[in-house]
Amino acid sequence: MFPLRSLFSANTLSRNVSTFKSALSLSYIYPTSSLSITAPVKIPDNEKFNGFIPIERLDITYSKSSGPGGQHINTTNTKVDIRFHVQSAEWLSEEIKNNISQTYKNKINKDGYLIVRSDKTRSQIYNQADAMTILRELIRKVADAKPPTGPSEETLHALRKRKERANRERLMLKKRHSLIKESRQNNFEL
Repeated sequence: MFPLRSLFSANTLSRNVSTFKSALSLSYIYPTSSLSITAPVKIPDNEKFNGFIPIERLDITYSKSSGPGGQHINTTNTKVDIRFHVQSAEWLSEEIKNNISQTYKNKINKDGYLIVRSDKTRSQIYNQADAMTILRELIRKVADAKPPTGPSEETLHALRKRKERANRERLMLKKRHSLIKESRQNNFEL
């Protein structure tokens, strides 16, 4: 008898079909870890984006791609669309959600979903990984963006000097024009 067969008896298989976990599951690799894939994640408002995107909160769809692959693209769904509702994403802080809404308003549809697409490769899993990377970079760019500040002291000084020079030139032109008009008036009096 095969030794593993005793581990997977008919009773064990029928009970554990719906709760199957791979031998490489996080709960087996790190049994004492408090991290869970299904645990809800709430990031405090004062914390920036840590790179974690809960996959169960995303709407991932696959479709036929127009990318590379020859006849392969006619048979498999390799194009990946990842969507998530920006305002209801509890795994992002309010500041990041507002910045995403302002910065990427062209990528957000009228229902409030941010859409990221990828069809770079012939593989569905590689396209999904690419789309997740793109999404992570979009969020990180917004999270790490510094708020716009006013012009520097050097810029203000240069603007002031430019304005003073323009005023001097304007006054010189007025003076020259005034002298020309005055000389015309003097010529008529003679």
